[in-house]
Amino acid sequence: MLEGIWRGRDKRARLVRALLTPAETAYAAVIATRGSLYDWGILRATDFSIPVLSIGNLSVGGTGKTPVAAWFARKFLEKGAAPAIVLRGYGGDEVIVHERLNEGIPVIAAADRVRGIREAIAQGVDVIVLDDAFQHRRARRDADVLLVNADAWTGKPRLLPAGPWREPLRAARRATLTIVTRKVAEQSAVADVKRALANVAPHVPVSVAHLAPGDLRSTSTGQALPLHVIRGADLTAIAAIAEPQSFFKQLTDLGAVVRPFSFPDHHAFTRADARNLAAEANNSDFVVCTLKDAVKLEALWPAEAGSLWYVSQRLRIEDGQEHIDRLLEGLLSPQSEQRLPTQG
Repeated sequence: MLEGIWRGRDKRARLVRALLTPAETAYAAVIATRGSLYDWGILRATDFSIPVLSIGNLSVGGTGKTPVAAWFARKFLEKGAAPAIVLRGYGGDEVIVHERLNEGIPVIAAADRVRGIREAIAQGVDVIVLDDAFQHRRARRDADVLLVNADAWTGKPRLLPAGPWREPLRAARRATLTIVTRKVAEQSAVADVKRALANVAPHVPVSVAHLAPGDLRSTSTGQALPLHVIRGADLTAIAAIAEPQSFFKQLTDLGAVVRPFSFPDHHAFTRADARNLAAEANNSDFVVCTLKDAVKLEALWPAEAGSLWYVSQRLRIEDGQEHIDRLLEGLLSPQSEQRLPTQG
């Protein structure tokens, strides 16, 4: 329902957005006041003894925070560091997804991110990746990576509750680096986002990352198949994520005939859901979902329904690699004076 209100172009959606404008204005005033209190030092952030990198966004869901946070954690590991991922753990699926993406990297779920970071430090890690923490300013970070989704870009951001944005675009000025993410968006949409960012935060460097589906994997056996096997295949596709249409289009662009089934973000699947989906997919060649959905559905999937398959998103930097390299080097520098400026 909310997606329909936020993105709908029909008369009813426009009317509801207009009615929500006073609430949007009030929300904007509250978040502006809170931000100013941190900027002025009235609300204080907690410092930590090791580098902290925050991955976040300005909107509700759908920018690729989980795969990007996992990617940065893996880069730290490759460079010889001992990272941990700290997140709120909303919905219960994100912790398991991170554990699947980066086996061996500690993942700590804590609504209080300060407590979560301290718990990670006590385990002996030497760098923290905060997943979804751009607005969580009580935990001081050494760098803020802000994600903006080109697939969902409309050019006219609306704040909650009239739209999906948590903060206005000008909040990008707080970022150390902005990454424009895309799944199926054209380069023209990426260019539109970059122009808008240049107008409001001209001094913040911008990179571009493409999130593309990886191999097809079975939840029951772990078997991996190359994506070309779904070309021409009949697919039942399941997504309980923000922006499910982007996932479905990824599969369509690979040549599959897609029958989509979408659910609200972080949907808690039931055994009845699994049985109903399996029945709907009775004549499909494959039943495919996201990794985020697979970790919840795999224990519920009827054995007689055959394999449930998933694809996770692989990240490829398309532009601005040098900005990412500079950020990583600054965070891992042993000399504190070479560290990136702290963000409030």
